[in-house]
Amino acid sequence: MKRTNISNNVIRRLPRYLRKLDDLHAKGEERISSGELGRQMGLTPSQIRQDFSCFGEFGQQGYGYNIESLSKEIGQILGTYRDYSAILVGPGHLGTALVENFKFIIDGYTFLGAFDIRPEMIGTTVGGYPIYDIATLGDFVKEHKVDIAILTVPREPAQELTDVLVDAGIRAIWNFTNVELDVGDTDTLVENIHFADSLLVLTYRLAEQDDLRAAK
Repeated sequence: MKRTNISNNVIRRLPRYLRKLDDLHAKGEERISSGELGRQMGLTPSQIRQDFSCFGEFGQQGYGYNIESLSKEIGQILGTYRDYSAILVGPGHLGTALVENFKFIIDGYTFLGAFDIRPEMIGTTVGGYPIYDIATLGDFVKEHKVDIAILTVPREPAQELTDVLVDAGIRAIWNFTNVELDVGDTDTLVENIHFADSLLVLTYRLAEQDDLRAAK
């Protein structure tokens, strides 16, 4: 499988392809052309073919793409079959919603549990998974060689907990804290999720619509 010089835009389209293909497969669809896939996703057929060609050749001319096969191929590319382990740091409202609605095991991740500072939460569960004392976070990450930490704590302790995770050898952080984390000169990957950014993009598009209507 090729992974050389893949642009960030292509990588960020892959989950969209996977969701669409899984939806089509759930509806009983067996194959689809690049033209039809592009129409449903708002992309050009050439863009789709170009994206897929970054990783190899998946379709057949005159036949299109086998939906189930392509879904599995993209899942492999995205690493969903590698059984990465994940923990949650901060099972508040957002963290709890993520655990209860994100199907970790189905989507190829092994969820090991959550960590909280509140005494009343320690020893309970979230989404059926145990909640541990956050004081044990570093030792747990080291012992279980955890791959991914989902960080949903308030802004104030975000960097301190990041330091603990990085020192313990965490490989990646899914960051919901709205803080730009400093992982130093390490190989730790950080994926920042800023909900406000999406809202601002939406309001930009609304403003663009309003300006176009006003100009007519």
